[in-house]
Amino acid sequence: MKYTVQIVGVGGQGVLLASMVLGNAAMKEGYKVAMSEVHGMAQRGGSVLCTLRFGDDVISPLEAKGNADLIMGFEPAETCRNLPLGNKNSVVVMNLDPVYPSMVAAGMEEYPKIKDLIASAKKVNDNVVTVEATSIALKAGKAVVANAVMIGVVAGIKGFPLKKDVLRETLKENVPEKFLDLNLKAFEMGYEYSNKA
Repeated sequence: MKYTVQIVGVGGQGVLLASMVLGNAAMKEGYKVAMSEVHGMAQRGGSVLCTLRFGDDVISPLEAKGNADLIMGFEPAETCRNLPLGNKNSVVVMNLDPVYPSMVAAGMEEYPKIKDLIASAKKVNDNVVTVEATSIALKAGKAVVANAVMIGVVAGIKGFPLKKDVLRETLKENVPEKFLDLNLKAFEMGYEYSNKA
């Protein structure tokens, strides 16, 4: 068994933390794990991409375009931009809460309509799970735990090879003590959402 997760978003969304949680959970379950990160301008809100591969015989941290089993999209436009990393059978978890680039925030460009982004994603893939992770995180207590919501959603995806309890335990080990309860609440809310979706 080999499984590839492409995690995409922008700087500050917790993409790297999510990749660490999933990678460490995979190691706990006895899989070989390889990971690669691309986050050049992440501190200025630029694109972030993490490739996580795990399985019985994983060597390379990179995966060929079109071979992702799962795309975790923390930002809707970034999700659509990275759809070629998967194929029609890939599962796509797409956060619908946008992070506006500086040119959009300044009023010089227009952000695409969310419904158009969803439609374009569903045109190439029937396995798109949409989630307002930031909104769910706010209900949990703070927007910053949207990444924990996303991990919870993935834990509930049918056929995802990592166990919920192992993901939850690994999340506990990777967040600061003072935000532990908040992250665990967000994780559980994401998991519940996934089971209803």
